Amino acid sequence: MTTTVTPPRLRDLYAGTIRAKLHQRFKLANIHQVPNLRKITVNMGVGKALENRKRLDQAVEHLTAITGQKPKVCNARRSEANFKLREGQAIGAKVDLRGPRMYEFLDRLVSVVIPRIRDFRGISRDSFDGRGNFSMGLTEQSLFPEVPLDKVEFTQGMDITVVISGGSDEMSLELLTELGMPFKR
Repeated sequence: MTTTVTPPRLRDLYAGTIRAKLHQRFKLANIHQVPNLRKITVNMGVGKALENRKRLDQAVEHLTAITGQKPKVCNARRSEANFKLREGQAIGAKVDLRGPRMYEFLDRLVSVVIPRIRDFRGISRDSFDGRGNFSMGLTEQSLFPEVPLDKVEFTQGMDITVVISGGSDEMSLELLTELGMPFKR
């Protein structure tokens, strides 16, 4: 039995039209100077896991469902008495997405998750870091359809960072806009 895997829609869109459009718009000397997606990092910091280990287990389970990849559990680097935190304690989970999974995640984020945000007025254009990388936060994991609402015991936010080559906020903004990211006007 052979299975046919359809390539990610956004990757085809990028390769087919967006790359040429950005190359022409910014008058770049080489097609390899056009910005492209390097990776997407999805991070859940679970500080409450110090009191209740189930929170971290549930965060790992939800990140696995959302991204299709098993997350890496992150430990505290140093002890912090104010937070009752000891070095080596598990306090979060993260996933680095590359290749087809990265494009599929971005497609779901733009077309399914962001429209489900209540009172959404657009993503801030100030979320770039000066080198062309983009970061945003979500307040709850239940915005993703992969997370069953009846199994959510704790709402947990997450940070999403899109690492983009090119080194320019302006070019990265244009790339993400072309990929469908709804920025404020």
